[in-house]
Amino acid sequence: MNASTPSPAQNQASTTTLYGGVTNRRVTVRDLAAAKQRGEKWSMLTAYDALTAGVFDEAGIPVLLVGDSAGNCHLGYETTVPVTMDQMVMLSAAVVRGTKRSMIVADLPFGSYQESPAQAMHNAARLMKEAGVGAVKLEGGERSARSIELLVEAGVPVMAHIGLTPQSVHALGGYPVQGRGDEAAHQLLRDAKAVQQSGAFAVVLEAVPAELAAQVTEQLAIPTVGIGGGPDTDAQVLVWTDMAGMTAGRVPKFVKQYADLRTVLGDAARAYAQDVRTGAFPAAEHSFT
Repeated sequence: MNASTPSPAQNQASTTTLYGGVTNRRVTVRDLAAAKQRGEKWSMLTAYDALTAGVFDEAGIPVLLVGDSAGNCHLGYETTVPVTMDQMVMLSAAVVRGTKRSMIVADLPFGSYQESPAQAMHNAARLMKEAGVGAVKLEGGERSARSIELLVEAGVPVMAHIGLTPQSVHALGGYPVQGRGDEAAHQLLRDAKAVQQSGAFAVVLEAVPAELAAQVTEQLAIPTVGIGGGPDTDAQVLVWTDMAGMTAGRVPKFVKQYADLRTVLGDAARAYAQDVRTGAFPAAEHSFT
């Protein structure tokens, strides 16, 4: 056996990981909890359609988020606020249909859970029954604790979201970093502990100082998912259009672009248009006789 060939022990170890072991079923909250215990970091990407979700599923991304970020990068809105429940159900159902292995988490959009825990339950049930998602995500710490508790008691897995909460963009006056200063840091810690106590299986930490995110991760038993939270969270999430270079213009500081798909797609469209103009397409091999 050479150095590049995995040993039987290594093969056995790989079958217990999120990337190597879950091939005949979807990733579950128990898999994510076990990963935290092992110290195994995992990735999450957004997805809004069956085709893209299928690519990420085949690539081994263990969790896909049908985010209300679809408002910005898929539906043409300036913020996430206009996204509706009907849109989230439609997009989530498409992602579920396009995947086999990834856990699918869907956002509860603005206005679908803030009124009461009963409203949250009604709309979470829609996402699970009509779209088939495995979990829902909602924003807010202490203020959302009662809704999280009700959903979990009813059997709905909940991923919480604290720090920068994009649905509060108008109240926040933009997208500022959260948790700076002692008072803000203490509030973020209280929010994190509140969602854990309410039964959330994981919590997203968005746009918070790396040191604070590390402190939260150390103090919580549930996985933390960073987006602009530094390297010490248990997992990382990015909006896929940012990650793959589809987003036009400036992207947030915390984004790393792994491709330049906007240029690739634009070049393909221009080449196609040129072939049509010159008569190079369709050629004989593209035509019926």
